[in-house]
Amino acid sequence: MFPELFKIPGTELTLNTYGLLLALSFIAGLALMARLAERDGLDKSRAYDLGLWVLAASLIGSKALMVATEWNLYYRDNPREIFSLDFFRSGGVFYGGFLGAALASLIVARLYRLDWWRMADACAPGIAIGQSIGRLGCFSSGCCWGKPTTSAIGVHFTERAHEITGVPVIVAHMVDPKEQYGWIDKLGGVLAPLKLHPTQLYETGATLLLTLILLAVFKRRRFTGQVILAWGILYAIARFIIEYWRDDWRGMVWKLSTSQFIAVVIFLLSLAIYLYRWSRSRVQIAEG
Repeated sequence: MFPELFKIPGTELTLNTYGLLLALSFIAGLALMARLAERDGLDKSRAYDLGLWVLAASLIGSKALMVATEWNLYYRDNPREIFSLDFFRSGGVFYGGFLGAALASLIVARLYRLDWWRMADACAPGIAIGQSIGRLGCFSSGCCWGKPTTSAIGVHFTERAHEITGVPVIVAHMVDPKEQYGWIDKLGGVLAPLKLHPTQLYETGATLLLTLILLAVFKRRRFTGQVILAWGILYAIARFIIEYWRDDWRGMVWKLSTSQFIAVVIFLLSLAIYLYRWSRSRVQIAEG
């Protein structure tokens, strides 16, 4: 993992791997969305315009939900950090970005007189491929980390990643040093490298597979909205499951993480609307 690629000569600025991959994820998602929109007969230039508005709204939404989930933990006592450069360079909460993007797309589609469902269908595979690339950025910086594991798939992050994101990197064992590897701390225990579930890679794999599924659905869809609703259903399932291996605190709703709770809501809404639009399409075909 390389959280930092290199320092820009003559400045104190650093090119972060996360930032680069996040930019690539937006570019890839926007390009795929525009291509699918054009294939579906939509105005490509309007699709790009809508995509840029959605991009801005997703950044705002992701930051807003991050502040909300971490308010009591950090931002209540450090409100000025919300306006710092580090805050804008940090990540956010994906579902906050999605909700912000969805709201912006509804408004912009109405202003541009675009068919929102058709545009959303074109956006869905782009969202998934953007997630896949973006989670590689999370992996490079160490954010969105998983729970400790002793399995072979466990990943040990660097000290620099710990400094940037707070990802844990060592664990103390109060045991006989001869039976463990590592070094002895002041209390006589052994500090050993901590391995974590690579939940970022779990989501990269899941969303890459989801991209392929959505492209297949787009090609064979039976009604407008089928692709974006399929994303809502399938991603919610994947995210809900992956959350059980996540270990970074993002708030709780009842006994669920914030993201799990939002995933349940989006799953139920998407499934209900999917069934409704699917049944309507069958009736229209029968009547036609």
